[in-house]
Amino acid sequence: MAEPTVHELFDLTGKVVLLTGASGFLGSAMGAALAEAGATVVASSRDQARADAAAAKLPSPSGAKHVGVVLDHMDDASVERGFAAAVERAGRIDVLVDNGNYGKGVGDITNVTGEQFRLMLGNAAGYFLLARLVRDAAVERGFPASIVLLGSMYGVVGSYPDAYAGVCQASPVAYHALKGGIVHMTRHMAVYWARDGVRVNCLSPGPFPNPATAPGEMVERLCTKSPMGRMGLPHELKGAIVFLASDASSYMTGQNLVIDGGWTAW
Repeated sequence: MAEPTVHELFDLTGKVVLLTGASGFLGSAMGAALAEAGATVVASSRDQARADAAAAKLPSPSGAKHVGVVLDHMDDASVERGFAAAVERAGRIDVLVDNGNYGKGVGDITNVTGEQFRLMLGNAAGYFLLARLVRDAAVERGFPASIVLLGSMYGVVGSYPDAYAGVCQASPVAYHALKGGIVHMTRHMAVYWARDGVRVNCLSPGPFPNPATAPGEMVERLCTKSPMGRMGLPHELKGAIVFLASDASSYMTGQNLVIDGGWTAW
């Protein structure tokens, strides 16, 4: 049997990817990468119009027909409905990218309430429930699957208080707890599902501030904390997400791939 070429390993033609948070700052770039690699992308959002718009923007070099579905991973019933709609419209799910994140109105370490903290951690429950649906469907079909959870460098290290002081709210403690939990949940699911042919990995972006919302002074301070002296650009996640979704990472599971400009190497 001939060894696959590099092109074949990274090729997603014929694969169906469910991407949550597809209309977001980083979700848009990852969706484009997966589509450019040949995948059919099911773009999900809490809003049907946003989901449809995200799907419509994606390229289709192999003729794939991308679709949008409503899925709110903070709502168990919506997770089930959204997954069912994705399978109905695309036929199956080969790859899941759990990217959506709800975190509005969450206080920092000085004023976060218990209710806000618990709400933030609800993101992890949604990630798990959707991942389990993908795993169960893959096992039922008898086909392998790849699951990618979105973590963060802030699931690995703490933040610098002086990067935010006097400029904006500090990075929420609940967010750090959430992302650390996602990193470890990745390992746990990976070892339980490896023999099912289901790989589970985590992609943890470093500083990728959205220019539309991030205060300029905070970004300048963050740049001084980075070995590369700059922030990440959305397209710099494209190679990593295609790697994790494709057969290029076929012997990799339970790992956390950190793309952070060297932030966590200090």
